[in-house]
Amino acid sequence: MKLVFYSIILNHHQACLADAFYEILGDDYAFVELKESFQNKGSLEDFSKRPYLIRAWLSADNYDKSIELAKVSEVCVFSGYESLPFQKVRMDLGLLSFDMSERWLKKGWVNLLSPRLIKLFWAYHRGRWGRKPIYKLCCSAFTKRDMNLLGMYKQKCYKWGYFTNVDMGFDFSLNKRGIPSSKNISLMWCARFLDWKHPELPIHLAAKLMSKGYRFTLDMYGEGEELEKMKKLAKDLSVEHLVFFKGNVPNDQILEAMCSHDIFLFTSDKKEGWGAVANEAMSNGCCLVGSNEIGSVPFLLTNRENGLIFQSCDIESLTDNVMYLMDHPEELRQLAKAGVEMMQNIWNPEYAAKSLLELIDCLQKGQKIAFKQGPCSIA
Repeated sequence: MKLVFYSIILNHHQACLADAFYEILGDDYAFVELKESFQNKGSLEDFSKRPYLIRAWLSADNYDKSIELAKVSEVCVFSGYESLPFQKVRMDLGLLSFDMSERWLKKGWVNLLSPRLIKLFWAYHRGRWGRKPIYKLCCSAFTKRDMNLLGMYKQKCYKWGYFTNVDMGFDFSLNKRGIPSSKNISLMWCARFLDWKHPELPIHLAAKLMSKGYRFTLDMYGEGEELEKMKKLAKDLSVEHLVFFKGNVPNDQILEAMCSHDIFLFTSDKKEGWGAVANEAMSNGCCLVGSNEIGSVPFLLTNRENGLIFQSCDIESLTDNVMYLMDHPEELRQLAKAGVEMMQNIWNPEYAAKSLLELIDCLQKGQKIAFKQGPCSIA
C-alpha cells in the first residue's frame, strides 16, 4: 500500500511518526513537505536526508511528482492550506483520503474571516467531499465539534494528534527514585512567553504557594514578548527567589529537565491547538497539570488517573490542583507513572502508525472500527 502524507514541514513533531510509517512500509511511504521553513522549535536535528522525504517546494520536478502521487497512491493524508492543490486533485478522483488538522475555531467564529479557512471550507462543500471517502484525523479534542458546527466530516472524525518520541525503555522506578518530597517540589513550565500561553499563571501560583508555606521551585523555559513583564511580575510578587527563568534551550535538554522535575504546568488557553510538550512531559515522568481547553489534554489525560486537569485561566483551579499533588506526594508519583505507561502503550508513534494502517484496512473493507481509545478511535 502506498501511503503519502502532505504537510507543511518535516520537523521533530512529525518525524517520529514518519519514521514509524517508513519502518513498516519502506518505500511505500512518502512525506511531501510543502513549504521551506527555517523554524524547527528547538530541535537541532537535520531531517532533510530522510529517505521518504519529498520537498515539493524545492523544484518543479518534485512538485509534479507530488501531484502524481496524489493521483495514484492508495491513501493520502493532507494537512493544512498548502496541501489543498494536491487534495483537490485527489478528491476529483474520489480516492480514499484523510484530512488532518487542529481545531479551526480557536478564536470562535472570527476565524472564518481567514481567507485560507474560507478556501478550505468551500473546497469541502463545493466539491461535495462529504459524499466521498475522505475522513478527518483530529489533532485536537475540539476539532470534531468545530467541524460539525461547519457541517463537515459528520460521522467521519477520528482521534489523532502529534506523536513525539517515546522512550520505550524509560523505567519510571529508575528515573524517578522514591516518592517526591513534599518539602521541596520542583515545578516546570515550558513555552513561548505569549499572552495566550498564560505565563502569568505559574507566577501567581508561586505567590499563592509561598503564602501557604509550601516549599518548591519553579523553572520557566522559553523566551518571548511577555518575558520581561513576567520577570517584573515575579519581582512584584516577591517570588523571584523561587521562580527561575531559564531561557531557550535545545529540546534534548528540555526532556532531561522534564525527567528531573515533579510537576509540569501546561497553562495555555484554547488557542493551543495540540501542545506537544504534554506528550513529552508525560513520557518523561513529569506529572502533567493541564488546562482543559488545550487540544491534547482531553485526549491524553484522564483526570486523577494519569494527571490533573484544571479550568483554563482559573488561578484558583490551578492552585487547588497543584496543592493536591503537593499534599499527596504518593499520588503524584502514581499519576506520573500512569502517564508514562499510557504514552508507552498507546500515544506513541509506533502505535499510531499501526492504528492508522488498521483503520485504513477497516474502511476499505467496510468493517467496524475496533479501537476504543487512543489514536484512530472515534472522536
